[in-house]
Amino acid sequence: MHLGSIDTATSDLISILLGITLSAACGFRVFVPLFMVSLFSVLGHFSLPAGLSWLDSEQSLIMLAVASSLEVLAYYVPWLDNILDTIATPLAAAVGTFITAASVPADMNPMIQWTLAVIAGGGSASLIKGATSFLRLGSTATTGGLANPVFSTLELITAVTLPFLAMTIPVISGLTILVLVVLFGNRFRTFLGSKFTGLWTNRSY
Repeated sequence: MHLGSIDTATSDLISILLGITLSAACGFRVFVPLFMVSLFSVLGHFSLPAGLSWLDSEQSLIMLAVASSLEVLAYYVPWLDNILDTIATPLAAAVGTFITAASVPADMNPMIQWTLAVIAGGGSASLIKGATSFLRLGSTATTGGLANPVFSTLELITAVTLPFLAMTIPVISGLTILVLVVLFGNRFRTFLGSKFTGLWTNRSY
């Protein structure tokens, strides 16, 4: 294998893992990760994959800054945060799928491209968003929403940190995200399964 082929394969892998990490970050906040990447790109500190080059413009930066600000502020409004979760969950899945699809090499087989995008990108974003929505709902039920701002702050910090890690150490962050999503996904599915089983058992009696 030629060195050029190795370099191309490495570059393609980095782009894919970058996309997966950004997709996962969208599970915490939909627009904040895109704003972070757009900001770094416009300032000249990061080179985007070809599929995400539209983020490298002042127009995109301004629109994402407005959308991010509204999203962040809205999640600090009691009860509105729970309503937003119902909208943001499918939106995060769609954006996560798109980001990963746009990050893969242009010459990749479309079936492989979209399968990877839906499972790794949309799957990680929707799983994280679903889990955080479930936890926020529990926080609302147990504390009347008083603890929700703390939870929202932790989500925001994660949504800002993940894009930074994706741009600086994409391979490590991407692989870590994949492992954590698989492990957490299994735990979360087992937890929900036990809850539904217990609920069904109680109804039977």
